[in-house]
Amino acid sequence: MTTVIPPRHDLYAAIHKALRHFMVDTLMRLSRVDVADPEDLQQTLGQLDELLTLCGQHLHNENSFIHPALEARRPGVSARIGAEHEEHVQAIADLQTERKALAASPQPAGALRVYRRLSRFVAENFEHMLVEETRHNAALWELYTDAELDELHQRILQSLPLDEVQLVWRWLLPALSPQERADLLAHMPPPVRGMALDVAQARLNQRDWVKLCRALQVAPVPGLVAA
Repeated sequence: MTTVIPPRHDLYAAIHKALRHFMVDTLMRLSRVDVADPEDLQQTLGQLDELLTLCGQHLHNENSFIHPALEARRPGVSARIGAEHEEHVQAIADLQTERKALAASPQPAGALRVYRRLSRFVAENFEHMLVEETRHNAALWELYTDAELDELHQRILQSLPLDEVQLVWRWLLPALSPQERADLLAHMPPPVRGMALDVAQARLNQRDWVKLCRALQVAPVPGLVAA
């Protein structure tokens, strides 16, 4: 018989799926934004601001929790990514400056400039996140047990304000596979699961929503029996 080895606890997988989804969607909105339409421009720049804020919070969380854990047992292992984090902080500040300039003077050339700057930021972050998911995970799995990694993950989650958690859910839940989505919600406390289900219903297409309801044994429409 073949022994099935369960996957290791991955601190990066879910949040990085959310960030990639958020980045790509925002980049595409910027690529087609109508600077002559004040509502479209406001909504697009509002989403860009939310993305940049979340990216900054994500950097803070990794710097505050994951990097200290790595350095505690293998000094120097997070040096490369830590240096890139400093570059990303500056890139976020530069993008915020460009965003404000476009809001103050809506011109096609300005929109193209912000779009191209964001595209570079996204490309760099995709490479950056892949290094974390491979090299950093390899180090974490060698240095820590899954129980220790779960405890670290819980400390990260408990440090997050509710508004940050809800923003992550908006981009995370549609980015997960049906199995990942159901497993995530199944392990949430009931009150938290209720809030997450509200976000899921608003963000998922009908097919994925019904799959989630079936997996959790809840009714897809209030008042009906479970799917």
